[in-house]
Amino acid sequence: MKNKNFSRRQFLNASVLTAGGIAIGSKIFGAPAYIKNLGKPNSVFGGVQVGAITYSWRSMPSSAEQLLQYCIDANVSAIELMGPAAETFAGAPPPPPFGGPRPAPKPGDTTRPAMPPGPPPMTPERQAAIKALADWRASASMDKFIQLRKMYNDAGVKIYAWKPSALEMNSTDAEVDYAARAAVALGASHVTREYPTDIALAKRLADITGKHKIYVAYHGHLQQTIDMWDPAIAISEYNAMNPDFGHYVAAGFDPLELITAKHDHIMSGHIKDRKNKANGGDNMPWGEGDTPLPKILQLVKKNKYKFPVTIEMEYKVPDGSDATKEVAKCVEFARKALES
Repeated sequence: MKNKNFSRRQFLNASVLTAGGIAIGSKIFGAPAYIKNLGKPNSVFGGVQVGAITYSWRSMPSSAEQLLQYCIDANVSAIELMGPAAETFAGAPPPPPFGGPRPAPKPGDTTRPAMPPGPPPMTPERQAAIKALADWRASASMDKFIQLRKMYNDAGVKIYAWKPSALEMNSTDAEVDYAARAAVALGASHVTREYPTDIALAKRLADITGKHKIYVAYHGHLQQTIDMWDPAIAISEYNAMNPDFGHYVAAGFDPLELITAKHDHIMSGHIKDRKNKANGGDNMPWGEGDTPLPKILQLVKKNKYKFPVTIEMEYKVPDGSDATKEVAKCVEFARKALES
Protein backbone atom coordinates (compact mmCIF):
# COMPACT_ATOMS: atom_id res chain seq x y z
CA MET A 1 0.00 0.00 0.00
CA LYS A 2 1.51 3.30 -1.04
CA ASN A 3 0.23 5.28 1.94
CA LYS A 4 -0.04 3.25 5.11
CA ASN A 5 -1.63 6.19 6.92
CA PHE A 6 -4.61 6.29 4.58
CA SER A 7 -7.37 5.33 7.04
CA ARG A 8 -10.61 3.43 6.49
CA ARG A 9 -12.47 6.68 7.22
CA GLN A 10 -10.53 8.36 4.40
CA PHE A 11 -11.45 5.47 2.12
CA LEU A 12 -15.12 6.05 2.93
CA ASN A 13 -14.96 9.81 2.47
CA ALA A 14 -13.21 9.44 -0.87
CA SER A 15 -15.84 6.94 -1.92
CA VAL A 16 -18.70 9.30 -1.12
CA LEU A 17 -17.05 12.19 -2.94
CA THR A 18 -16.33 10.14 -6.04
CA ALA A 19 -19.78 8.57 -6.12
CA GLY A 20 -21.36 12.01 -6.19
CA GLY A 21 -19.50 13.45 -9.10
CA ILE A 22 -20.12 12.29 -12.66
CA ALA A 23 -23.23 11.16 -14.54
CA ILE A 24 -23.12 9.08 -17.69
CA GLY A 25 -26.67 8.18 -18.58
CA SER A 26 -27.32 6.48 -15.26
CA LYS A 27 -28.26 7.34 -11.71
CA ILE A 28 -24.94 6.47 -10.10
CA PHE A 29 -21.77 6.70 -12.10
CA GLY A 30 -18.73 7.60 -10.65
CA ALA A 31 -15.77 5.29 -10.90
CA PRO A 32 -13.08 6.19 -13.39
CA ALA A 33 -13.06 2.49 -14.30
CA TYR A 34 -16.70 2.91 -15.26
CA ILE A 35 -15.83 5.76 -17.62
CA LYS A 36 -12.95 3.84 -19.18
CA ASN A 37 -15.23 0.89 -19.86
CA LEU A 38 -17.42 2.97 -22.21
CA GLY A 39 -20.52 3.03 -20.05
CA LYS A 40 -20.32 -0.56 -18.86
CA PRO A 41 -19.60 -1.30 -15.21
CA ASN A 42 -16.10 -2.44 -14.25
CA SER A 43 -15.52 -3.47 -10.64
CA VAL A 44 -12.20 -5.25 -11.15
CA PHE A 45 -9.60 -3.27 -9.22
CA GLY A 46 -5.98 -4.27 -8.88
CA GLY A 47 -6.81 -7.65 -10.36
CA VAL A 48 -9.51 -8.31 -7.73
CA GLN A 49 -13.08 -8.93 -8.85
CA VAL A 50 -15.37 -6.99 -6.55
CA GLY A 51 -18.96 -8.16 -6.94
CA ALA A 52 -22.23 -7.96 -5.08
CA ILE A 53 -24.97 -10.33 -4.02
CA THR A 54 -28.32 -9.17 -5.34
CA TYR A 55 -29.74 -9.58 -1.81
CA SER A 56 -28.19 -6.13 -1.31
CA TRP A 57 -31.18 -4.70 -3.25
CA ARG A 58 -33.87 -6.50 -1.21
CA SER A 59 -35.43 -3.14 -0.27
CA MET A 60 -36.06 -2.30 -3.95
CA PRO A 61 -38.11 -3.91 -6.75
CA SER A 62 -36.00 -6.84 -7.90
CA SER A 63 -36.85 -8.24 -11.31
CA ALA A 64 -33.93 -9.54 -13.37
CA GLU A 65 -34.04 -6.41 -15.52
CA GLN A 66 -34.18 -4.08 -12.52
CA LEU A 67 -31.28 -5.84 -10.80
CA LEU A 68 -29.20 -5.46 -13.94
CA GLN A 69 -29.85 -1.73 -13.98
CA TYR A 70 -28.87 -1.45 -10.33
CA CYS A 71 -25.58 -3.19 -11.13
CA ILE A 72 -24.89 -0.76 -13.95
CA ASP A 73 -25.80 2.22 -11.77
CA ALA A 74 -23.58 1.06 -8.90
CA ASN A 75 -20.62 0.04 -11.14
CA VAL A 76 -20.91 -3.66 -10.29
CA SER A 77 -19.62 -5.91 -13.06
CA ALA A 78 -20.12 -9.32 -11.41
CA ILE A 79 -22.72 -10.79 -9.09
CA GLU A 80 -23.99 -13.61 -6.93
CA LEU A 81 -27.58 -13.83 -8.14
CA MET A 82 -30.35 -14.76 -5.74
CA GLY A 83 -32.73 -17.36 -7.13
CA PRO A 84 -36.15 -15.69 -7.38
CA ALA A 85 -35.29 -13.10 -10.04
CA ALA A 86 -33.81 -15.67 -12.43
CA GLU A 87 -36.60 -18.17 -11.87
CA THR A 88 -39.31 -15.57 -12.38
CA PHE A 89 -37.56 -14.47 -15.59
CA ALA A 90 -37.56 -18.13 -16.69
CA GLY A 91 -41.31 -18.50 -16.06
CA ALA A 92 -41.40 -20.32 -12.72
CA PRO A 93 -44.64 -20.43 -10.71
CA PRO A 94 -44.78 -18.28 -7.55
CA PRO A 95 -42.58 -19.56 -4.70
CA PRO A 96 -44.19 -21.13 -1.63
CA PRO A 97 -45.53 -18.56 0.85
CA PHE A 98 -43.69 -18.00 4.12
CA GLY A 99 -45.13 -19.41 7.30
CA GLY A 100 -46.49 -16.11 8.50
CA PRO A 101 -46.35 -12.37 7.91
CA ARG A 102 -43.04 -10.58 8.34
CA PRO A 103 -43.21 -7.22 10.09
CA ALA A 104 -43.14 -4.38 7.60
CA PRO A 105 -39.71 -2.69 7.48
CA LYS A 106 -39.51 1.01 8.12
CA PRO A 107 -38.82 3.16 5.04
CA GLY A 108 -35.18 2.86 4.07
CA ASP A 109 -34.51 0.03 6.52
CA THR A 110 -32.92 -2.90 4.70
CA THR A 111 -32.27 -5.10 7.72
CA ARG A 112 -33.67 -8.59 7.38
CA PRO A 113 -37.21 -8.69 8.86
CA ALA A 114 -37.65 -11.39 11.49
CA MET A 115 -39.50 -14.54 10.51
CA PRO A 116 -42.06 -16.13 12.82
CA PRO A 117 -40.37 -18.71 15.10
CA GLY A 118 -40.26 -22.33 14.01
CA PRO A 119 -40.80 -23.92 10.61
CA PRO A 120 -43.66 -22.61 8.47
CA PRO A 121 -46.84 -24.68 8.77
CA MET A 122 -47.38 -27.09 5.88
CA THR A 123 -50.72 -25.75 4.76
CA PRO A 124 -52.40 -27.21 1.67
CA GLU A 125 -51.55 -23.99 -0.18
CA ARG A 126 -47.88 -24.20 0.75
CA GLN A 127 -47.70 -27.89 -0.12
CA ALA A 128 -49.27 -27.25 -3.52
CA ALA A 129 -46.86 -24.38 -4.22
CA ILE A 130 -43.83 -26.50 -3.29
CA LYS A 131 -44.96 -29.28 -5.62
CA ALA A 132 -45.73 -26.89 -8.48
CA LEU A 133 -42.28 -25.31 -8.23
CA ALA A 134 -40.54 -28.69 -7.96
CA ASP A 135 -42.44 -29.97 -11.01
CA TRP A 136 -41.53 -26.85 -12.99
CA ARG A 137 -37.86 -27.16 -12.05
CA ALA A 138 -37.74 -30.80 -13.08
CA SER A 139 -38.75 -29.97 -16.66
CA ALA A 140 -37.63 -26.33 -17.05
CA SER A 141 -35.88 -25.36 -20.26
CA MET A 142 -32.52 -23.66 -19.89
CA ASP A 143 -33.24 -21.29 -22.76
CA LYS A 144 -34.41 -18.41 -20.55
CA PHE A 145 -31.42 -18.79 -18.25
CA ILE A 146 -29.14 -18.59 -21.27
CA GLN A 147 -31.07 -15.52 -22.42
CA LEU A 148 -30.65 -13.92 -18.99
CA ARG A 149 -26.93 -14.63 -19.03
CA LYS A 150 -26.59 -12.98 -22.43
CA MET A 151 -28.59 -9.94 -21.32
CA TYR A 152 -26.29 -9.47 -18.33
CA ASN A 153 -23.07 -10.22 -20.19
CA ASP A 154 -23.97 -7.82 -23.01
CA ALA A 155 -24.39 -5.09 -20.40
CA GLY A 156 -21.00 -5.88 -18.85
CA VAL A 157 -22.16 -7.96 -15.87
CA LYS A 158 -21.18 -11.59 -15.31
CA ILE A 159 -22.89 -14.03 -12.95
CA TYR A 160 -20.29 -16.00 -11.00
CA ALA A 161 -22.62 -17.57 -8.42
CA TRP A 162 -26.29 -18.45 -8.11
CA LYS A 163 -28.26 -18.97 -4.89
CA PRO A 164 -31.50 -20.83 -5.63
CA SER A 165 -33.81 -22.42 -3.07
CA ALA A 166 -33.46 -25.80 -4.82
CA LEU A 167 -30.65 -27.14 -2.63
CA GLU A 168 -32.57 -27.93 0.53
CA MET A 169 -32.96 -31.15 2.49
CA ASN A 170 -36.45 -31.64 1.04
CA SER A 171 -35.43 -30.70 -2.51
CA THR A 172 -35.70 -33.56 -4.98
CA ASP A 173 -32.66 -34.83 -6.85
CA ALA A 174 -34.27 -33.43 -10.00
CA GLU A 175 -34.38 -29.97 -8.38
CA VAL A 176 -30.72 -30.16 -7.38
CA ASP A 177 -29.79 -31.25 -10.90
CA TYR A 178 -31.86 -28.35 -12.26
CA ALA A 179 -29.98 -25.92 -9.98
CA ALA A 180 -26.65 -27.13 -11.37
CA ARG A 181 -27.80 -27.00 -15.00
CA ALA A 182 -29.21 -23.50 -14.50
CA ALA A 183 -25.91 -22.40 -12.94
CA VAL A 184 -24.10 -23.61 -16.05
CA ALA A 185 -26.59 -21.76 -18.25
CA LEU A 186 -26.09 -18.57 -16.23
CA GLY A 187 -22.32 -18.83 -16.52
CA ALA A 188 -21.76 -19.44 -12.81
CA SER A 189 -18.98 -21.61 -11.44
CA HIS A 190 -20.84 -22.36 -8.22
CA VAL A 191 -24.13 -22.36 -6.39
CA THR A 192 -24.38 -21.12 -2.81
CA ARG A 193 -26.46 -22.08 0.19
CA GLU A 194 -26.24 -21.93 3.96
CA TYR A 195 -23.96 -24.48 5.65
CA PRO A 196 -26.07 -27.61 6.30
CA THR A 197 -26.92 -28.94 9.73
CA ASP A 198 -26.83 -32.48 8.28
CA ILE A 199 -23.55 -33.25 6.55
CA ALA A 200 -25.27 -35.98 4.50
CA LEU A 201 -26.89 -33.19 2.49
CA ALA A 202 -23.45 -31.88 1.49
CA LYS A 203 -22.59 -35.27 0.00
CA ARG A 204 -25.88 -35.55 -1.91
CA LEU A 205 -25.60 -32.05 -3.34
CA ALA A 206 -21.99 -32.45 -4.44
CA ASP A 207 -22.67 -35.85 -5.99
CA ILE A 208 -25.32 -34.25 -8.23
CA THR A 209 -23.81 -30.83 -8.98
CA GLY A 210 -20.36 -32.34 -9.53
CA LYS A 211 -21.69 -34.12 -12.62
CA HIS A 212 -22.04 -30.64 -14.14
CA LYS A 213 -18.69 -29.39 -12.74
CA ILE A 214 -20.59 -26.97 -10.48
CA TYR A 215 -19.33 -26.38 -6.95
CA VAL A 216 -21.56 -25.96 -3.91
CA ALA A 217 -20.11 -23.13 -1.82
CA TYR A 218 -21.47 -23.02 1.70
CA HIS A 219 -22.23 -19.73 3.39
CA GLY A 220 -21.81 -19.02 7.07
CA HIS A 221 -23.06 -16.61 9.70
CA LEU A 222 -22.08 -16.40 13.36
CA GLN A 223 -21.49 -20.17 13.51
CA GLN A 224 -18.40 -19.80 11.31
CA THR A 225 -15.09 -21.11 12.61
CA ILE A 226 -11.87 -21.73 10.73
CA ASP A 227 -12.62 -25.46 10.50
CA MET A 228 -16.42 -25.34 10.04
CA TRP A 229 -16.22 -26.26 6.35
CA ASP A 230 -13.74 -29.13 6.75
CA PRO A 231 -16.28 -31.99 6.97
CA ALA A 232 -18.06 -30.89 3.77
CA ILE A 233 -14.81 -30.34 1.88
CA ALA A 234 -13.54 -33.77 2.96
CA ILE A 235 -16.60 -35.42 1.38
CA SER A 236 -16.19 -34.04 -2.14
CA GLU A 237 -13.97 -31.83 -4.24
CA TYR A 238 -17.16 -30.08 -5.35
CA ASN A 239 -17.92 -28.79 -1.85
CA ALA A 240 -16.39 -25.39 -1.18
CA MET A 241 -16.65 -22.21 0.86
CA ASN A 242 -18.66 -18.99 0.63
CA PRO A 243 -17.58 -17.37 3.91
CA ASP A 244 -18.79 -14.04 5.21
CA PHE A 245 -15.86 -12.04 6.51
CA GLY A 246 -18.07 -9.51 8.31
CA HIS A 247 -20.00 -12.20 10.17
CA TYR A 248 -16.66 -13.83 10.98
CA VAL A 249 -15.54 -10.64 12.71
CA ALA A 250 -18.84 -10.43 14.61
CA ALA A 251 -18.28 -14.03 15.77
CA GLY A 252 -14.98 -12.92 17.31
CA PHE A 253 -12.46 -14.17 14.74
CA ASP A 254 -9.84 -12.79 12.34
CA PRO A 255 -10.86 -13.07 8.66
CA LEU A 256 -7.27 -12.58 7.51
CA GLU A 257 -6.33 -15.85 9.17
CA LEU A 258 -9.32 -17.58 7.58
CA ILE A 259 -8.45 -16.35 4.09
CA THR A 260 -4.77 -17.26 4.42
CA ALA A 261 -5.56 -20.76 5.65
CA LYS A 262 -8.50 -21.62 3.40
CA HIS A 263 -8.17 -19.57 0.20
CA ASP A 264 -7.82 -22.68 -1.97
CA HIS A 265 -11.37 -23.70 -1.03
CA ILE A 266 -13.07 -20.28 -1.25
CA MET A 267 -15.20 -19.86 -4.38
CA SER A 268 -16.41 -16.40 -3.34
CA GLY A 269 -16.52 -14.50 -0.07
CA HIS A 270 -18.96 -11.94 1.31
CA ILE A 271 -17.61 -8.69 2.64
CA LYS A 272 -19.37 -6.21 4.92
CA ASP A 273 -18.46 -4.01 7.86
CA ARG A 274 -19.59 -5.29 11.26
CA LYS A 275 -18.54 -4.48 14.76
CA ASN A 276 -16.70 -7.27 16.48
CA LYS A 277 -18.22 -9.52 19.11
CA ALA A 278 -17.02 -7.35 22.00
CA ASN A 279 -18.57 -4.25 20.42
CA GLY A 280 -21.98 -5.81 19.80
CA GLY A 281 -21.61 -7.07 16.22
CA ASP A 282 -23.77 -4.43 14.53
CA ASN A 283 -23.78 -3.98 10.75
CA MET A 284 -22.23 -0.62 9.92
CA PRO A 285 -21.60 1.60 6.90
CA TRP A 286 -18.21 0.72 5.45
CA GLY A 287 -15.39 2.26 7.44
CA GLU A 288 -17.37 2.49 10.69
CA GLY A 289 -17.15 -1.11 11.92
CA ASP A 290 -14.37 -3.47 12.92
CA THR A 291 -14.00 -5.57 9.76
CA PRO A 292 -10.49 -4.89 8.38
CA LEU A 293 -11.84 -4.16 4.91
CA PRO A 294 -8.73 -2.64 3.28
CA LYS A 295 -6.52 -5.39 4.71
CA ILE A 296 -8.84 -8.11 3.38
CA LEU A 297 -8.86 -6.56 -0.07
CA GLN A 298 -5.12 -5.99 -0.09
CA LEU A 299 -4.50 -9.58 1.05
CA VAL A 300 -6.53 -10.90 -1.89
CA LYS A 301 -4.69 -8.56 -4.25
CA LYS A 302 -1.19 -9.24 -2.92
CA ASN A 303 -1.55 -13.01 -3.11
CA LYS A 304 -3.52 -12.95 -6.37
CA TYR A 305 -6.31 -15.07 -4.95
CA LYS A 306 -8.84 -15.76 -7.67
CA PHE A 307 -12.10 -15.71 -5.75
CA PRO A 308 -14.50 -12.74 -6.12
CA VAL A 309 -15.15 -10.54 -3.11
CA THR A 310 -18.91 -10.09 -2.80
CA ILE A 311 -20.43 -6.94 -1.33
CA GLU A 312 -23.43 -7.73 0.86
CA MET A 313 -24.99 -4.43 1.85
CA GLU A 314 -26.78 -5.12 5.14
CA TYR A 315 -26.56 -1.90 7.10
CA LYS A 316 -29.53 0.47 7.34
CA VAL A 317 -29.89 2.71 4.31
CA PRO A 318 -29.51 6.34 5.45
CA ASP A 319 -32.36 8.78 4.95
CA GLY A 320 -32.31 10.22 1.45
CA SER A 321 -30.34 7.33 0.01
CA ASP A 322 -31.22 3.93 -1.45
CA ALA A 323 -29.56 0.54 -1.74
CA THR A 324 -28.01 1.30 -5.13
CA LYS A 325 -26.30 4.43 -3.85
CA GLU A 326 -25.01 2.54 -0.83
CA VAL A 327 -23.68 -0.35 -2.93
CA ALA A 328 -21.94 2.23 -5.12
CA LYS A 329 -20.24 3.64 -2.02
CA CYS A 330 -19.04 0.15 -1.11
CA VAL A 331 -17.67 -0.37 -4.63
CA GLU A 332 -15.81 2.93 -4.43
CA PHE A 333 -14.45 2.08 -0.99
CA ALA A 334 -13.08 -1.16 -2.44
CA ARG A 335 -11.62 0.64 -5.44
CA LYS A 336 -9.78 3.14 -3.23
CA ALA A 337 -8.47 0.33 -1.04
CA LEU A 338 -7.22 -1.71 -3.98
CA GLU A 339 -5.78 1.14 -6.04
CA SER A 340 -3.96 2.92 -3.21
